[in-house]
Amino acid sequence: MTGTPFTATTLGSARIGPKRQLKRAIESYWAGRTDQTQLHALATDLRRDGLAKLHAAGLDSVPVNTFSFYDQVLDTAVLLGALPPRVAGIADDLDRYFAAARGTGRIAPLEMTKWFDTNYHYLVPEISASTEFSLNPTKVLGELDEALSLGIPARPVIIGPITFLLLSKAVVDGGAPIDRLDELIPLYRELLSRLRAAGAEWVQIDEPALVTDLHDDPAGLASRVYGELGSATDRPAILVASYFGDLRDALPALAATDVEGIALDLVRGTADAVATVPALTSKLLVAGVVNGRNIWRNDLSASLATLATLLGSAASVAVSTSCSTLHVPYSLDPETELDDTLRSWLAFGEEKVVEVVTLATALRDGRESVSATLDDCAQALAARRSDPRVHDDQVREQVAEALRAGITRGPSADRRTAQNERLDLPEVPTTTIGSYPQTSAIRLARAALRKNEIGVAEYEQRMRDEVASVIALQEDLGLDVLVHGEPERNDMVQYFAEQLDGFFATENGWVQSYGTRCVRPPILYGDVRRPHAMTVAWIDYAQSLTDRPVKGMLTGPVTILAWSFVRDDQPLADSANQIAVAIRAETVDLEAAGIGIIQVDEPALRELLPLRSEDQAAYLTWAVDAFRLSTSGVRDSTQIHTHLCYSEFGAVIGAIADLDADVTSIEAARSHMEVLGDLNSIGYSNSVGPGVYDIHSPRVPEVGEIVTSLKAALEAVPAERLWINPDCGLKTRSTDEVEASLRNLVTAAHMVRSEL
Repeated sequence: MTGTPFTATTLGSARIGPKRQLKRAIESYWAGRTDQTQLHALATDLRRDGLAKLHAAGLDSVPVNTFSFYDQVLDTAVLLGALPPRVAGIADDLDRYFAAARGTGRIAPLEMTKWFDTNYHYLVPEISASTEFSLNPTKVLGELDEALSLGIPARPVIIGPITFLLLSKAVVDGGAPIDRLDELIPLYRELLSRLRAAGAEWVQIDEPALVTDLHDDPAGLASRVYGELGSATDRPAILVASYFGDLRDALPALAATDVEGIALDLVRGTADAVATVPALTSKLLVAGVVNGRNIWRNDLSASLATLATLLGSAASVAVSTSCSTLHVPYSLDPETELDDTLRSWLAFGEEKVVEVVTLATALRDGRESVSATLDDCAQALAARRSDPRVHDDQVREQVAEALRAGITRGPSADRRTAQNERLDLPEVPTTTIGSYPQTSAIRLARAALRKNEIGVAEYEQRMRDEVASVIALQEDLGLDVLVHGEPERNDMVQYFAEQLDGFFATENGWVQSYGTRCVRPPILYGDVRRPHAMTVAWIDYAQSLTDRPVKGMLTGPVTILAWSFVRDDQPLADSANQIAVAIRAETVDLEAAGIGIIQVDEPALRELLPLRSEDQAAYLTWAVDAFRLSTSGVRDSTQIHTHLCYSEFGAVIGAIADLDADVTSIEAARSHMEVLGDLNSIGYSNSVGPGVYDIHSPRVPEVGEIVTSLKAALEAVPAERLWINPDCGLKTRSTDEVEASLRNLVTAAHMVRSEL
């Protein structure tokens, strides 16, 4: 067995490309404009360039197999022969892979949900009684060989069997997937043997599920799996990587096995337990002291102090990011609009690698070897603490005043009566979630504005033309409640962040959300203030074009937090309330403009849920209160909607009810209406709009299948409380797909109404 200890690494890296090259290449392939040869060539160039940069920066162990054409969990399903049978008839490997991810005209995709408490989405493997696992290591072996041929000290990264099965879903009487663990262990042993034969000295096996409550005995699982894998002799050295929290009892369980290394998240977790586990004195401890999920500059002196406490508790210590840098932008270099002071507070992916190497150098050569860097860091952190943009006493008084005014509206039954009289909607009304396709005309106009080729007035006129087109389309389709389509919005969070004091929106800070979907999370660096109305003019214009109600569209405080890089110098609850007060002011202004329906989206409610159950109640309390603070300033006759999507809702189902929105639209197509049963189980009595088709797939749903979904929904929800809508916003779909899908949705709604 090989495995010389290393000193500086990351647990993974971004793969979409610093200029989103992979996104564009994949979408070009899907559209038939390029072939697989061109796609693979671009992917190879991206991988090689990324590996070379990490190695040149000073990492002496570089993660490989972190590249993906769509998702690392889907890659693991391929590795283990666990793709769903419905894609088996597709002969081409890559097209079969994409069919599982996105679906086709006749094949439904895998369900998608959030990766732990991040904004990254993974595809949920389906494990049935007929699933026969088999090893397919072509990808990981190929990427290892590619790295070694470049002289890169490569460390293959794979998702571990515990995490894979705990994140999988049982289908067709499959039983709990984790009960199949014994079937996977031999495959992992075989994989380790083949990786060693291919030249790997270390293999990283990711087990973030061990820091959660997904199983009642994670320590037992860790001991069972890594006792067996560690006992193998024909293998590389094993690094078991945990992240997003503390291992707790799983730490001594892993330390008692023969694995050579354990990676700990010392940003979300702590180093307290390390000294209490004597078995770690024979291990490599990979200390995740550099935050892989947020963009704030590391406090290098504090990290060195933490590292110093570990030196006597392990055989050797390596410095690392706390998790993969998949969750942060590539580099600060393209951010030309950043002022120097704010820039000095930040570290994106490349800067985090520099921080890792700096800390490793200090451990090896002493603090004096990096003293200038330590001094510069200390000055930047002091400047951040004293900057007047960070703390605003007036904002804090506005929050206190709003909380004193109360966060409760009238009884829901009374609200429903008042809203029915005002809106006069048909039974089982139809609507959409908010956004419509971001057409080439919209993108071209936005690019022209950025390049100063057109002025703001011309840009806004083009966007008004788009709004008029979307309103006309919806009237033609026969939808009951319309939206303005959001052509003026670049993103549902960034759009608001650009108009709120306390946020900075990046130019090129792209991160992957899922597949080819990328977002630019804004940076929340100070207290939040709304200097002016943000949406009223657009919604008022849209309403002027139609007699049908148009929804005001806002993003809720929890989602703005979840999809931003948040400040780390105050509790999240305080930031949530500041944002809530800004959104509350916007709802009041929309109501004053005559808007009768206002949607405040909270798709990230589940996303921020702490991974340990004992921490969840406190989070849900402040998250629910922030939403209600943002929506309780309007009259009972104004209908408040919210929207949630692509999460496992069971753990937050009570909180969804506690939001007390008049109408909750919620993802239900991929999960086959399961969420409605959950809502009924807690006595939910407000209106609900379960998504009747999946917008993340290019397939157009047939009328019959929408009718089937609606009838299933009516078995759980009475007609007077049921709405009909897609799963999510439509910005990622083409206009033709949207029009065809919505025509079928309206047709299905009329068919079901006729039977009521």
